[in-house]
Amino acid sequence: MMTRISLAHRVKVAGMVLATVSACGAPPIEPTLKPVPRPVPADLPDPDVAKPVSQKSAALRGYFNQVEQAQLGQGLMRRDGGGEDTPFTAAMLARNFERIAFYNEYNAQFTGKGEKTLMRRWERPVRMEIVFGDGVPPSEREEDGAAVRAYAGRLAGITGHSIKVGGGAPNFMVIIANEDDREEALMQAAARVPGVTQASLAALQDLRRDTYCIVAAYAGGPDPSTYTAAVAVIRAENPSLMRLACIHEELAQGLGLANDSPAARPSIFNDDDEFALLTRHDEMLLKMLYDPRLHAGISAEEAAPTIREIASELTGGPV
Repeated sequence: MMTRISLAHRVKVAGMVLATVSACGAPPIEPTLKPVPRPVPADLPDPDVAKPVSQKSAALRGYFNQVEQAQLGQGLMRRDGGGEDTPFTAAMLARNFERIAFYNEYNAQFTGKGEKTLMRRWERPVRMEIVFGDGVPPSEREEDGAAVRAYAGRLAGITGHSIKVGGGAPNFMVIIANEDDREEALMQAAARVPGVTQASLAALQDLRRDTYCIVAAYAGGPDPSTYTAAVAVIRAENPSLMRLACIHEELAQGLGLANDSPAARPSIFNDDDEFALLTRHDEMLLKMLYDPRLHAGISAEEAAPTIREIASELTGGPV
């Protein structure tokens, strides 16, 4: 539509304990070294074991598994990037870009559809950090962490913009947490990302059941069209493919493709869920967004001739 603490369990060797027995002529017992384990503080979790989840979170996990199975049964959640059955022209690409890059999907309160706006994108390098809730199992952390890192590299290659996980102070937080841990993870984001406050993240705390994931991007500098921070929230209760689909859509939307369009095909920027992962069409949209011939703050009307030119170059056909 989301700090691990490692504990080194050390063993403390007690001083030598000399034991003697003076009955029935038993021989003296030799001194022994007795290992005494250091007690583990009760308030520090084992990083290799997920915290138990609530009944609400467990019920959501079951519900989302049913959703994914239903979608797959209908031939949705495609992972092929589009093919001969999904042709598109330069004119279609240009139209889809205008609809997706120059409109907001939501209003500022995430309570309704957004309006037309100027084009937005990042100018600074994007430095992502992944925050996992304590209830996320280690296997999912490994799987999703690898997916975010690989996808960040792919986005960088497509856009030509510097995008990666780590390598500097984070300005794009990717939160993967369940219903029980989301509030704490959002507090971490507010504390670590400049320009992001707890108040600005309130809309990301209480998610409707049909909201699988969400992203909020912020323009904290002098230019209201230049992004300086973003926070994506992905429900950990989602099954594997739905979590990966969320990573693909929300991270791309957080770069500036902020809207969806029912006409976009093949595309993840379409609420019909036909495609789960970034398509060839979507890669072209991202190339257009970060093409040096365009800039943050440009209007759709001003950009229209250049958009048609780029679309024609990318598709090899006339607009």
